[in-house]
Amino acid sequence: MATRVLMPKGSDTMTEGKILKWLKKEGDAVASGDALVEIETDKVNMEVEAMGEGVLRKILADEGTSAVVGQIIAVIGKADEDLSAVLPSAAPTGTPKQAESKTASAEPAPPTSLTEAAPAKEEPSAPSIAPLAAAAGGRVLASPLARRLAQESGLDLNQLRGSGPGGRIVRRDVEAAAAQPRRAPIPIAAPAGPDFRDEPLSSMRRVIAQRLAQSLGPIPHFYLTIEVDMRRAKELRESANTLDPHLKLSYNDIILRACAAALRQHPQVNASFLGEAVRFHNRIHIGMAVAVEGGLITPVIRDADRKSLQQISAESKELIARARERKLKPEEYVGGTFSVSNLGMMGIQEFSAVINPPEAAILAVGAVDERPVVSEGRIEIGTRCRLTLSCDHRVVDGATGAQFLQTLRQILENPVYLAF
Repeated sequence: MATRVLMPKGSDTMTEGKILKWLKKEGDAVASGDALVEIETDKVNMEVEAMGEGVLRKILADEGTSAVVGQIIAVIGKADEDLSAVLPSAAPTGTPKQAESKTASAEPAPPTSLTEAAPAKEEPSAPSIAPLAAAAGGRVLASPLARRLAQESGLDLNQLRGSGPGGRIVRRDVEAAAAQPRRAPIPIAAPAGPDFRDEPLSSMRRVIAQRLAQSLGPIPHFYLTIEVDMRRAKELRESANTLDPHLKLSYNDIILRACAAALRQHPQVNASFLGEAVRFHNRIHIGMAVAVEGGLITPVIRDADRKSLQQISAESKELIARARERKLKPEEYVGGTFSVSNLGMMGIQEFSAVINPPEAAILAVGAVDERPVVSEGRIEIGTRCRLTLSCDHRVVDGATGAQFLQTLRQILENPVYLAF
């Protein structure tokens, strides 16, 4: 019996997928489990495996086109099998292939005689209207009378050369300039090419736009910022990397593990808003915001509170690498209960992140760097980091969020807690 190949649902937010490449062509033999086609979802690129066997009889969605989830994109059957029962009455071929970029053309203005003609020779009196550098601070040196006369004559003082002391523009300079024939300004030619370039939204960028609209608008955000002394966390990182150079422990690894420990003590923050109920999660799954080409994805470290620093460090590096290659499996980027977004490695001191619904909070991590701090009445150099918690006020109250941050700071300033 013929088998329909349908556009799969690669994530809970996916509504359509794009056909990137058919790995089999019409007429090829197909076995169950063979990689059949590569598609682009809103999160990753993935290969779709054949669920039947026989011959790839018909491809119904061309490369470069899109198909909605559940739409038939191909048919597998026997070489001589009648497909009329499984083919749609009007076989959809996906949405028309979109151009990689759209450009709006703007015709350059036709050249005028002024732009085509050779520059006119300077008249003998030209020095009186040659440009003069402005005085320090950008102000042109000119007498009050010269300014008034220039204004009445419609002259730009910036275009006059002064003959007074120190290059000061005086009355005779303005009068001499006013007596000269006026020359039309030479227009500046517009740059060649179009004025702008439009690019269609990728599947990932379209979902990001939809998710942000679902987050920042409906969710009542509020923000709490705290500064953490990272001196001991720095010592932990340096010691661990000295003992095991292959570990390459990062500040982000330490913060992820500390968040997991803090969430264990504050389950109210490890929660989701469901409309008519609040779900408090018994397991701690932390998502990491990762910038990828064309957007953002949040791979998830599951049961982060049950994993050691070494395990979190290894797993986060693997997930980040595969996220940037768009090779994550759907189960690796859905189901988070709390998220962390870190821009500290880019030198950002402090920022506020947008909550990833239905989660109730997200932590924004700034740079870990040295800065002057006051300690016991003295100014000294400290290693500090600013953390900002974005909270959904429908789930997390101000005091609840503040208590979570206090616990998080205590753990990071005393990372011996991470051993337990």
